[in-house]
Amino acid sequence: MAAASSCRFYLITPPLSVADLADFATRFAAALAAADVASVLVRIAHGAEGDAKTIVQRLVALAAARDVATLVENDARLAARAGADGAHVAAAGPELTDALASLHPERIVGVGGLRSRDDAMSAGEAGVDYVMFGEPRKDGFTPPLAETVERAAWWAEIFQTPCVAYAGALEAVAPLTAAGADFIALGDAVWSAPSPAAALAEAQALMAKATV
Repeated sequence: MAAASSCRFYLITPPLSVADLADFATRFAAALAAADVASVLVRIAHGAEGDAKTIVQRLVALAAARDVATLVENDARLAARAGADGAHVAAAGPELTDALASLHPERIVGVGGLRSRDDAMSAGEAGVDYVMFGEPRKDGFTPPLAETVERAAWWAEIFQTPCVAYAGALEAVAPLTAAGADFIALGDAVWSAPSPAAALAEAQALMAKATV
């Protein structure tokens, strides 16, 4: 099992548009200062694709100042054009193959949407930089916490490729950390809070208590 003491945070932004950017950038910068964040996944709102490069570049600059890696959701070309550190692909398949071909080895390629152990193992064999478990699916369904804990513990026990485990609520941070996840992904649990920085600081404290 991976050492829980090495666990760090992986932030997932809400879908962003240019209209959201100024306000979000302020909250984003404060959140990065509140905890040990390793990386951030930038999501672009539907209809905002024309402004995607501007959005990503703004967050890349803020993240780089904190030595935080920036990834782009489902768009390897945008990741390269905007100077991001890599891309996250929401499911294994042709998009993952294309992202690996176009971004590796210079940039990071991670994958989620892994419904089965076989899917995860195939992604690992393909050479991804990390696998993600437990994130919400396109239909809005989020796997039960117990399932994500089990999957993270299984992966950490056997494989070297890092594992990201999604925490739908702050209370999930401790059990996922204890399971051996290398990174804990946080999205709405942080951004829907009155103070994302305070929420992330609380998550950091929960992670520290679970460290073994």
